[in-house]
Order: sequence, then structure tokens, then C-alpha cells
Amino acid sequence: MQHQSIAEQIVQIVRLMFERHLTDIAGGNVSAREGEKIYITPRYAGSRQHWQLAPADILCAPIDGDALLQHPRCSREGRVHLAIYRSYPDVGAVIHAHPFHVLPFCVAGRPIEPVLEGTQKFGVTPVAPFAPAHSETLAQHVVEALRGREAIIRKQAAAVLLSKHGIVVAGVDLLAAVDALERIDWNAWCILGQNLLPVATLTYSTTPS
Repeated sequence: MQHQSIAEQIVQIVRLMFERHLTDIAGGNVSAREGEKIYITPRYAGSRQHWQLAPADILCAPIDGDALLQHPRCSREGRVHLAIYRSYPDVGAVIHAHPFHVLPFCVAGRPIEPVLEGTQKFGVTPVAPFAPAHSETLAQHVVEALRGREAIIRKQAAAVLLSKHGIVVAGVDLLAAVDALERIDWNAWCILGQNLLPVATLTYSTTPS
């Protein structure tokens, strides 16, 4: 992806996310920072375009200022993305998604414990206090939930669950963010799947018969 434009990278990432059930038709949004500009997926990218975007669909606006929020196709969680970039200079990409295995934790208001070795570096993924979607309050809740986790962001990414909504991942770049997103989703599945495992009743001998 190193020879692709930011818009091309976003287009590739969102298609991959949709194919791998890391988000749904209902929505989500993906952005990346380049200098003092934000590149972000447009409104209705899921519901009307089913994440089959072209680079020309990706919006671009200054991070400083509200030009993005005034654009008619501004993604509904554009406020969250802007708030994160303004608060955390090490963040190079933000993913808001509705991953299949993560959503039960959002509904239950339950943090995701890192049970896989590959998710230990992210620590516990907390749940931000509830706030209505698209609101400035939600954006501030996400910013606060990331506070104190700057070292995790610099290493790869940090995530926050949105109560009854989805997840936000703030990463050093797009590849780091989507990698973290999938790891956390599979970690969530491992927690859920443990309840489906039968109680172990057999013992196995390591001595050859």
C-alpha cells in the first residue's frame, strides 16, 4: 500500500473490513491523517454504496476548522475523528466500525479483556459512557477514554467501545488500525465462544500405548 494515495488506501481497507464482517451496511467510517488534512469516507458509504467506494468518494478537509462538518456528505461520526486528531498528534488513522463479535460487548456495556496473546498489547478495551450518535458529547467521551493510552497508540493502536453502538480504533496508520480492529474482534469471539465449549471430562495420556 506504500505507493497508493491515502484515498486509495482507505477504499481498499473499507472493502476488506466489509468482506471480513468488521463492519456492516448500517455504517461506520474510516479516516486517515496526511499533514494537517483529514481524508474520510463519506456519509451513506455503507447503506447506499455497500462500501464499494472509489478514491473520488473520499472527502478531504483541514483538521483545524469545521469545513468537514459543513460538507453535505460528511460522515456522521466526523466529529469523533476530528476530535481524536486534534487531541492526539500521534494518531494517523481512525476506524469507527460495527464488528460482528464486538457488538455484543457494546450492548452489554462490557469491556473486552485481552485473552489472546496477540491482543495483550492493547490492554483492556474500555466502554465509553453512553452519548447519542453523532454528538459532540460522544466525541469528547471517546477522547477521554483514549487519555493515558498514548503509548499504546504509538506502538500500534488503542480502541474504545461505544455503548450500544460500535468501536473506535485510533492507530498510527491505517494498516495498524485495521489490524488492531480484527485482533480485537477475534478476541471478542474467543470470549463469547468459551461459553460454547463443553466441560472437559476426558483426560489424555502422553504415554504411548
